Amino acid sequence: MEISDLETFVEVADAGGVSPAARRLGVSKSIVSRRLFRLEAELGVQLLVRTTRGAALTEAGATFRDHAARACAEIDIARDLIIPGGELRGRLRVAAPLSFGPTHFAPVLADMARRHPQLQIHTCYTDRFVDLISEGYDCAIRVGYIQDSRLMARQIGPIYGKLVASPGYVAAHGSPATPDEIVAHEALMQGTEAWQFMDGDTTVTVRPQGRFKADDGTALLAAAVAGLGIAWLPDGLTHDHLESGALVPVMTDYPPPPAGAYVVRPPGLHPARKIRILTEMLIEHCAPVRNAVGAIR
Repeated sequence: MEISDLETFVEVADAGGVSPAARRLGVSKSIVSRRLFRLEAELGVQLLVRTTRGAALTEAGATFRDHAARACAEIDIARDLIIPGGELRGRLRVAAPLSFGPTHFAPVLADMARRHPQLQIHTCYTDRFVDLISEGYDCAIRVGYIQDSRLMARQIGPIYGKLVASPGYVAAHGSPATPDEIVAHEALMQGTEAWQFMDGDTTVTVRPQGRFKADDGTALLAAAVAGLGIAWLPDGLTHDHLESGALVPVMTDYPPPPAGAYVVRPPGLHPARKIRILTEMLIEHCAPVRNAVGAIR
């Protein structure tokens, strides 16, 4: 049984079709179909049902998918253990935030590709929540607070932020003095998230309300500058606008607790060496900035 056949089957199962799996693997659809046919012939069972929307797992396929994924992961781990100093090969699928990714993290991924010419790096830049397990990503770079307990996470640097609003909004609606006053204001949010603030050593949690929501920090920044409400944003997004006076800090006596930038991956005893190397490069990249200003800017 070829490991490439197992890897291809897992990709098709996770991607939901031959075409997206072929794009992920960087091969033609005919190669993907040939590998699937060979695997099903060897096993003597049908693993996938082709549909107009792609491909769906049969009952046997759903059972076999988990075993195949574990086998592929174990092969990767074994390969890393026996040739720890070897050239990185294969593919690394990374999800990164749109708000910070292209400016802060893309140079590191580009440097990694330069150092390891046999490695394929596929990055998706988005501020939406990416389910690493169901969508088949090796890891993600996330900014904020880690909430998915299924994932393994390692912090690469702190992220500081603050509440901000436009001078026009403050003039028209006032500024909250304490966290409990935030519910009376228009909050600019990604969804239904809670906001946390420090009252001395105590963490205070509030559930803000607002009519403007976006899954992109840059869009929330634009809304804040336009005077639509109060936003909690990282300093890296707001620094220039605070300097110019387009935004002003709000409720500074109750700062949000520091968030972080993390590399997260699906659970497992040993992270793949390509993920370890990416994490180390990101920590090294963030260290000079962290030492200079105390946060990723």
